[in-house]
Amino acid sequence: MIVVTTPTGQIGGPLVRRLLDRDKEVRVIARDASRLDDTVRERVETVEGSHDDPAVLDKALPGAEALFWLVPPNPRAPSAEEHYLGFARAGAAAIARHGVGHVVGVSSAGHGWPTPAGVLSAAFAMDAELGTSGAAYRALSMPFYMENLLRQLDAIRGQGAFSLTCAGDVPLALIATRDIAGTAADLLTDRSWTGQENLPVFGPDRLTPDGMAEVISQELGRPVTYRRMSVDDYASLLRSRGAGDRTVKDVTEAFAAQDHGIYDADWAIAEPTPTDFRTWCREVLKPAVDTPAS
Repeated sequence: MIVVTTPTGQIGGPLVRRLLDRDKEVRVIARDASRLDDTVRERVETVEGSHDDPAVLDKALPGAEALFWLVPPNPRAPSAEEHYLGFARAGAAAIARHGVGHVVGVSSAGHGWPTPAGVLSAAFAMDAELGTSGAAYRALSMPFYMENLLRQLDAIRGQGAFSLTCAGDVPLALIATRDIAGTAADLLTDRSWTGQENLPVFGPDRLTPDGMAEVISQELGRPVTYRRMSVDDYASLLRSRGAGDRTVKDVTEAFAAQDHGIYDADWAIAEPTPTDFRTWCREVLKPAVDTPAS
């Protein structure tokens, strides 16, 4: 039995389908089971609730051989680290209690970074806590998600531009979430691995944001440019949307660490995943841009 958290998310959803395609027994923990696709719901066991709840974990983990762990975002949490550790403490205790042998967690690249990195540091703290469970553990260590660009569909459609806080002429490490799901599926189904390690998961490109804009322009058939936003301007944008000071700090520290190379050491040793940025733009971004905004 393989247990999957966040089974309706952009990683957990594709992961569940991959596991079912391999005829694996899957049990999911879902906060809202009604969001599961009908074709998935009829083929999985479902435990409804949140996986920071020990009672929910005690329903989900009996008989589990492997667990996929992802902490859902919560911008209203007092801090990113408190949020991640709240889940991880409940998870580590339950994993040990039920003798789950293998755990695959969604983390960030950059373990060992010497200065605070906000949300990324919170993920590192989660990994350390899950490691206390005694299970074999792989922290999938990722850089910038290509899917983050989907949050800027209106700007890409209407302004022909997208914005990040990093320099336009410095390569930005990227990953497609479907490749995260693929890596997780391989680990969860072939459990010959042991020990606790961080596993860098990076796409094959070495594109700068300016280069990304060129690829997007070619695939969309219209000009799209990259506009750099300062970290201070991004902080002001977050505050205008109601974010509190700690949330702003957690996010801007992460972006500052990204700008200063937190991903570089892992990028140098990562085995490239299959999905390049051009393919992702053609198969994911373009259909999303071409779909009229509701």
